[in-house]
Amino acid sequence: MTANEKAVAAVLQKYQDALNASDTEAVMTLYTDDGVFMPPYSQSAIGAVAVRKAYDAVFKAITLSVKFNVAETVEMSSEWVFARTNSAGTTTDHATGSKNAEGNQELFIFKKTSNGAWKIARYSFSSTNPPGR
Repeated sequence: MTANEKAVAAVLQKYQDALNASDTEAVMTLYTDDGVFMPPYSQSAIGAVAVRKAYDAVFKAITLSVKFNVAETVEMSSEWVFARTNSAGTTTDHATGSKNAEGNQELFIFKKTSNGAWKIARYSFSSTNPPGR
């Protein structure tokens, strides 16, 4: 792994921790100001205000307990890296209290900021659990 790929892996660990803590503030520190969050069945959340609103809604609806596994990281340039991950765990629905298996495949695109920090510029995921299970 290159130094940039290791730095991106550290951001992914922080992202996992922020999701599991339902911590919008921690999530926001990991995104670029113009970041885009692209969850399934929803419009893209573009920019910090929209991304914050989207994560607030997620954490209001569910509690996540997930673990990310990095399938690959590719350094596209000195300022861009993408990571493909898989995650698994559970979600707890706040409305019903039901706990369900969670499984996703994710694609993250990271940008190196002017201060040298790696941040999530684009993030999209889709479920790997068949509907109704």
